[in-house]
Amino acid sequence: MKIATLSKAAVAAAAVVLTAGALTACSNGAGSTGSGSGSSSDAAHAKIGLLLPDAVTARYASADKPFFTAEVKKLCSGCTVLYANATGDASKQQQQAESMLTQGVSVLVLDPFDGEAAASVVSEAKAKNVPVIAYDRLIDSPDLDYYISFDNEKVGQLQAQALVKRLKDTGVPSGSGILQVDGSPTDNNATQFKEGADSVLKTSGYKILAEYQVPGWDPAKAQDWVSGQITKFGDKIKGIYDANDSTASGAIAAEQAAGFGPVPITGQDAELTGIQNILAGKQYMTVYKAIKPEAQQAAQLAVDLAKGKKDKASTTVKTQNGNASIPSFLLKPVAVTAENVESTVVKDEFYGADSASKICTAQFKAACQKYGIK
Repeated sequence: MKIATLSKAAVAAAAVVLTAGALTACSNGAGSTGSGSGSSSDAAHAKIGLLLPDAVTARYASADKPFFTAEVKKLCSGCTVLYANATGDASKQQQQAESMLTQGVSVLVLDPFDGEAAASVVSEAKAKNVPVIAYDRLIDSPDLDYYISFDNEKVGQLQAQALVKRLKDTGVPSGSGILQVDGSPTDNNATQFKEGADSVLKTSGYKILAEYQVPGWDPAKAQDWVSGQITKFGDKIKGIYDANDSTASGAIAAEQAAGFGPVPITGQDAELTGIQNILAGKQYMTVYKAIKPEAQQAAQLAVDLAKGKKDKASTTVKTQNGNASIPSFLLKPVAVTAENVESTVVKDEFYGADSASKICTAQFKAACQKYGIK
């Protein structure tokens, strides 16, 4: 997938209150019909489907779902959010989407476990005049209505740039070896992360000893693979590019089991355990993606579509086969190391108003003091 154009237009974000479940009374019983809604009354009590891909990524339950649900409630208190998690099963996600269409949703917000398989969901939704928003991961369908995510090639670039800089700063000579642990082969985002990372790693002067795409982003599979590579390459491994925090935790577990390292490891999503691993020196960095504005943008767009409105996207993104350009909202990712945890995830209350206390448990108190996390 290639980005056709990229505007710097800011994505609107509003304060929200965490909540979940069914929602009650609409602030605007708005006007036009279409996009799956039959009347103003329908729009005021629209059903909006939210389908998330897996349970191994902590952010979906702790951030995406509550932020999205709260923003829908704020914008349309009579609307109802129907929620389902595919738990890493594309067939299950298909069934969940079909169930929501049967229940009469006006809009589907779909984070696909498999971006190609989910194209059939878009086709079924289109047949019922129900718009689909691809959330966080692109769906490979020309009938998709919108795409909301981050600049995912930039994510991979940030990860690889941080790893290369760390290796150079610590005197690791050119020609030394690294492992590359990519994301799931069924996740279009993982392809983009890899493209961004490759653009840096392949010209860095460091050698990729081995590379692996982790099925379903499964930390246990990442651990097993890294364990095998430690056995094979040993001290030749000077760093590990890892596509997210969950699989990075697998790499860390492999290191610890082998009595190896630690070597610099990258990550993504700023998961609580990822941040704590960074403070403990087990992981070098993560990429912070401000999920609240992403979820809020999706909620705003879903409510507008339920009311028959079309929002102007800030850019377009081509589907993987290049047959369509999808109106898109892309947010900016941020590289996080121990030095800027306070000014990013803590400042933004990423884990809630008590983010600092959640990070700074007894085990990490000294590190928090060292890096000014309070």
